[in-house]
Amino acid sequence: MKRHLTKSEEFDIMKMVLDKFLWLGIAIMGYGFFRLVSSTENAFYSFLILMAGIVILLVFMAILIKEYEFMKA
Repeated sequence: MKRHLTKSEEFDIMKMVLDKFLWLGIAIMGYGFFRLVSSTENAFYSFLILMAGIVILLVFMAILIKEYEFMKA
């Protein structure tokens, strides 16, 4: 028989997983920005790395909005 998680346990696990996406997106964006400012050649490739980090953060945001209904103020 499977064990069912409570809502608070499910939320804690989701926070741990999504936190990794957040750090990964920020790290990729930081690396892309570092390459963009430090190098004059291959600026397009550095910009693509920066965009990849933004896409990861947008996926993070979409998962949060899909999984949890936020109260409207």
